[in-house]
Amino acid sequence: MGVGAAENDPVEDPTGYRELVLSYLAEDDPAGVQAATPEALQTLVRAAGDRLTRRPEPGEWSVLEVISHIIHAEIVSSFRYRAILSEDGPRIAPYDQDPWVDALPIPESDVDTELRMFAALRAANVAMWARSTPEERARIGNHEERGPESYDLSFRLISGHDRLHVEQARSTLERLDG
Repeated sequence: MGVGAAENDPVEDPTGYRELVLSYLAEDDPAGVQAATPEALQTLVRAAGDRLTRRPEPGEWSVLEVISHIIHAEIVSSFRYRAILSEDGPRIAPYDQDPWVDALPIPESDVDTELRMFAALRAANVAMWARSTPEERARIGNHEERGPESYDLSFRLISGHDRLHVEQARSTLERLDG
């Protein structure tokens, strides 16, 4: 499962969820954080070894499932960024992360391919961010669960989201080593 704590549920407590995710970013450069994530995921895969698909508890995600969620979030965010930049106040649809992880699993044999795809997509998104103007970063999309979100906020949220879930995957490995 994702974040897990009910008080940080993105539907039940969108403000709390936003604050939690942004706390993982703090004052760090969001582009720098995002640029480091592909290597962090590669490191997790190497560290996991034969534990890549093991869940620490029933109903909790394995390291590979956490990585899958990070990849799915990048795909979704890529669309959201472009909608915000190209449309006036677009509707930003939410998605339920658990069915995505369950229905779109990454086979162990495809991990390297998926990570290369993620790295390429992430690099394109970081480059788009780098060339964006302050006016573009202030553009707003209307998230159906969390309300108005600027491109700037959306980009920073993914940075914190990366860190939150990389930490979740590391914690999963520690628990498996237990």
